[in-house]
This record gives sequence, C-alpha cells and structure tokens, in this order.
Amino acid sequence: MDHTERDKLVALYRDGYRAVAEALHNATEKEMAARPAPSQWSAREIVHHLADSEMTAAVRLRMLLALDRPAIHGYDQDAFAQKLHYDRPYEASLEAFRYARECTAQLLERLTEEEWLREGTHSEIGAFGVIKWLEIYGKHAHSHARQIVEAIGHAKQSST
Repeated sequence: MDHTERDKLVALYRDGYRAVAEALHNATEKEMAARPAPSQWSAREIVHHLADSEMTAAVRLRMLLALDRPAIHGYDQDAFAQKLHYDRPYEASLEAFRYARECTAQLLERLTEEEWLREGTHSEIGAFGVIKWLEIYGKHAHSHARQIVEAIGHAKQSST
C-alpha cells in the first residue's frame, strides 16, 4: 500500500466517529431499538458493537506495535451482542467508540515506515499486520454508519 492510499484510509478511519454521529442525529428511542429484520442489529446494537470492536481494535494495534509477532485473537461479535446487554443505553458506548478511535488515530498519524510493516498472526485469518488492520478498521465505522441509517430509515418507514 502506498503512502497516498494509506493516508486516505487513516483519514477515513479518523472520520468514522463523525459518520456514525451523523447517522444517529435526531434518532428517537424507538428508532434506536428497531431492527430492520429479526436477524439484523438495531442502531443501538450497532453502536454497542462499534464500541466493543473499537476497543478490541485499539488493543490489537497496540499489540502489533509493542510486541514482537503477537498472537491476535478473533472474537465472536454475535456472542458479544447476546451477552453484553446491547439493550442498555448507547451513549456511553458511543463515547467509548469516539475516544478509543481518537486515541488510536493519534498513534496512526505518528507511525514510522518500520512500524507500518509490523506483523503478528490472527487466529482466524493468519498473517495480520498494521496495514491489514487499517484496511479492516479504516472503513468499518462508515459501513456501520450506513447500517444505522438503514435501520433508522426502516423504523421511520414502519411507523408511518
């Protein structure tokens, strides 16, 4: 990945909170709780997922940077959603997502060329380095922001 592409992904990563906050703007409690389909997450559940995912991602990046060839463990996001009370208020999770992402963005913007090349092994996908991390998490929040818009839109449509 060249510098330009990497810089664009870092900027996209940094913009993730804004995209999510914008997607949530003026959502009602009813809209936050509505699921577009039984197997899909509500906007509230997506926010909790983003917080859990972001905190996990932050630790993964730090392990890649600070440890030699670390083992990065996968996790079951559906088990998190089922067992971590995703029906609770979402505001603290939104802030956890925001600040974990901001703190990590500050690290990304300071990485040396050598640090960008650091790698470990992911339990589910094998070779996993800082670049792969950025490819995954750079667009993660924007993808979920679109899901939030769809979930809230579905709730609005269902209530009319």
